[in-house]
Amino acid sequence: MLVVERLRDLASLTGSSLGRSSWHLIDQQRIDSFAAATGDDQWIHTDPGRSLKELGGPTIAHGYLTLSMIPVFMYEIMKVKSVKRMINYGANRIRFVSPVMAGARIRGEAGLVKSTSKGDMLMAAFDVTIEIEGAVKPAVVAETITVFYE
Repeated sequence: MLVVERLRDLASLTGSSLGRSSWHLIDQQRIDSFAAATGDDQWIHTDPGRSLKELGGPTIAHGYLTLSMIPVFMYEIMKVKSVKRMINYGANRIRFVSPVMAGARIRGEAGLVKSTSKGDMLMAAFDVTIEIEGAVKPAVVAETITVFYE
């Protein structure tokens, strides 16, 4: 994990890779919990038997479930000691490149692409790639924006 003291230290890393998270299992229980929370219970996510029969393999995790793992990854990748709060501000770009099958492991890799400071606030744009263990193509590529306050 990258640990920096202050927001100015994070800002100095603009243009740099910040690192990778550990691998996280996306199992059927996590997929089912996400389906219950969002109401998206389409069979490709929640019916392993039908998925095997009609798709020839395991169920597919929701794209938004995969995307929602970004905060988990970012907490493992970096920490700014002086931060009192941070807010997910949005995203400039999100692409769901490859499906994540139930039972797969994913991890995040992040780089800081842009930062803007104003007083005790830093707005940071991160390029995040969510990789699937053993796959050539990533699951998701996104540019997310977080606002940090000291």
